[in-house]
Amino acid sequence: MSAMKGGGKGKRGRVAGGTTISRSQRAGVTFPVGRIARYLKEGGYAKRVGSGAPVYMAAVLEYMVAEVLELAGNAAKDNKKARIVPRYIQLAVRNDDELNTFFGNAIIASGGVLPNINAVLLPKKKKVNKGGSGSQDY
Repeated sequence: MSAMKGGGKGKRGRVAGGTTISRSQRAGVTFPVGRIARYLKEGGYAKRVGSGAPVYMAAVLEYMVAEVLELAGNAAKDNKKARIVPRYIQLAVRNDDELNTFFGNAIIASGGVLPNINAVLLPKKKKVNKGGSGSQDY
């Protein structure tokens, strides 16, 4: 029998120098893989959670956030502002077809609505006669 207890995998997450590498760094994502793994386990979504699930979910969440922030930043720039507020997130999401269907019935607090005036409510344009004289041939 060996004197080692636990039968674990040994030095997990360590480099030759002894420094640890987080799962986020290993996966190349910014979102916290470990925290997402914890939330998946504690959430009771399944009895068991694989090691790849939180990595995949972190990558998807990071992509979605980057997409929304890019469009919201463009909306802020269009309005000559440097700060992204909920209004610009709302404009970005509702003007993009795919994000609009993804967000579905989600309500963004302090987002407002898209500027829209029904065509029936607009004043009617008067027809201009190009003949010059008032007489018309029927």
